[in-house]
Amino acid sequence: MTPRDLSRDEYGPALAGASILVIDDEPGMRNFLVKTLSPRVQRVEQAASPQEATEKLDAAHFDLVILDNVMPKTTGLEWLAEQQRRGFFGDTILITAYADLETAIAALRAGVSDFVLKPFRANQILGAVARTLDRKNLRRDNTLLRRELRTGLFQGKLLGKSEVMVAVRAMLAKLAPLPTPVLFTGASGTGKELAARHLHQLSDRADKPFVAVNCAAISTERMVQELFGSIEGGERLTPGLLLLADGGTLFLDEVAQMPEALQAALLRVLEDQRIRPVGAERELPLNLRFLFATNADLQALVAQGKFRADLFHRINVLTVEMPPLRDRSDDILELAALFTTQFSQSLGMPALELDEQTLLKLRRYDWPGNVRELRNLAERSVILGGFPEEFAGGGSVTGTQAIEDLDLVVQRHILHMLDLCDGNRAEAARRLGVSRKTVDRKIAQWDQEELSPP
Repeated sequence: MTPRDLSRDEYGPALAGASILVIDDEPGMRNFLVKTLSPRVQRVEQAASPQEATEKLDAAHFDLVILDNVMPKTTGLEWLAEQQRRGFFGDTILITAYADLETAIAALRAGVSDFVLKPFRANQILGAVARTLDRKNLRRDNTLLRRELRTGLFQGKLLGKSEVMVAVRAMLAKLAPLPTPVLFTGASGTGKELAARHLHQLSDRADKPFVAVNCAAISTERMVQELFGSIEGGERLTPGLLLLADGGTLFLDEVAQMPEALQAALLRVLEDQRIRPVGAERELPLNLRFLFATNADLQALVAQGKFRADLFHRINVLTVEMPPLRDRSDDILELAALFTTQFSQSLGMPALELDEQTLLKLRRYDWPGNVRELRNLAERSVILGGFPEEFAGGGSVTGTQAIEDLDLVVQRHILHMLDLCDGNRAEAARRLGVSRKTVDRKIAQWDQEELSPP
């Protein structure tokens, strides 16, 4: 590890990716701060006056501003209030040689994050910067966590060993290093959000936020403010989800239900990676990976004039089709066992036994609601203490043995294939690669076992 790396680690990882603007009319102080910060942060720039600082903010975004309070023509706090009205989205450390209670109160009211008295040592300003950036990240994480808890977003894993799911995960691994937008398609309940989260975790943005937005769950009147943020009361910017996700991944679900006005605004964001919050005068840059999902036919909606063609072509660069659960029947039993165990533990309810008869019924069901339907069935069954009649079984083999026993695996596979072939044994045998006699013999054996007394 180089001395530069060690100096960064001493004050935590937040400094390494930060962009900082130093504003002070004294050249010596500016040079000291730039020299102190440069080895430890991603970018540091300086301004000798409030006017120059305003020009710097117009050109680029800064995570943190180190601001001298006493400067010609205006004070740092007056300049800060003006920038907040224009849409400044960042934290501020005020530095001053003149400390009094009135200034401290004014700084707190202006939203200053920290207050450092001149003269100060390098470790004092570095400590203040590190604390401010840590608090900034903590506020963002808490906001996003409260939102996930409020909306009940499920953060499971993208499970499944079936051939189609192995192919999906391979595609996601291939797409993960790229900045290109990805559109997830497929029926409701197939796990589009889980796949998007999986892609995010494989990417170099994994330690940054993943923000999921259901376009159908936000009112049209609030959607622009929710995404872009707004200046509340003309005083201070309330960040939207786009800014909270900055550096990470934004996942827009149900994009087909996005109103026309938001479609136009989103198109510009995708093209420029810049946003203007509601009521703000200044545009803010973004660094985001965009992922989208829909269960609708967007191309048909474009033809009907219900979805913008230019937006469709912008988001439809790479598509990942999520398979319905009926096409990944090999995963049904694994998911059923996982869900029943999870709900038993989280709800504090007795565990359910999955016997061979229940597993067979689960495997042969068509699952029109896909994985979401299976999960809901598991939760309901754990709460009620048993599976509903159409899935209930009275078998004697349970647990891992019921799932992995070779004879039971063969039985479930053959009967599932017969279901797919509408009971046509000859066609089922052809697809299975066995003789018709083999299928007949197996079915006769199972019928006999079912009729035999226990």
